[in-house]
Amino acid sequence: MSVLAALLRKELRLELRTFESVPGMVLFSLTIFVVFHFGLDRASVEGDLAAGILVVTLLFAGMLGLNRLYVADEEQGGFDGFLLAPVDRTWLFVAKAIALFAYLVALEIVMVPAFALLLLEPGLGQALPELALVLALTNAGFAIIAALVGAIAVRTRARDLLGPLIALPLLVPVVIAAAGLLEPLLRETGAGGLDAKWLAILGLYDLVFGLLSVAVFDPLLED
Repeated sequence: MSVLAALLRKELRLELRTFESVPGMVLFSLTIFVVFHFGLDRASVEGDLAAGILVVTLLFAGMLGLNRLYVADEEQGGFDGFLLAPVDRTWLFVAKAIALFAYLVALEIVMVPAFALLLLEPGLGQALPELALVLALTNAGFAIIAALVGAIAVRTRARDLLGPLIALPLLVPVVIAAAGLLEPLLRETGAGGLDAKWLAILGLYDLVFGLLSVAVFDPLLED
């Protein structure tokens, strides 16, 4: 746990010093919402359209964080130093996933109110607790996949292209389940209940892919 704490401190300090990930993610999501606000010929969105806009915007904003997740380690010799350290390499994966999860939470603190202001009518209201749960599970799935894919893509020349190309197919179940869960919450008639089927699919996918990622990350990092 001391290794994990040290790695997390490094990740968060690096982001606070450089502001390479979160500000870009926030600006990108706000730009997308403004485009939808003026591009759609309607006063507001709700239901499946609102869910689709929110999930897809989160997905593509998160890609900016994926592309920057391992860049400092690759450019400044962080991988070599970590491989020489007498610690379990899996902690690096866990630290990266938790750091990206934190970035996504910081993004959503700004993104969700902006989404409600620009595109929803009358707003989120009583759906906030369920919305927070769905976003947390979505963030977890995205962070797990990004932490694994980022380690694969960062050592290639086309890392900014290869990372999203690998990650997007893996994230399709997360996007579908998250949109299915958000659709009743964003209906104009009021908040609906969460679909247990989609909730189970999203939670199970996060768990299974998390276990697989932990199993393959150590040999992947050595190669």
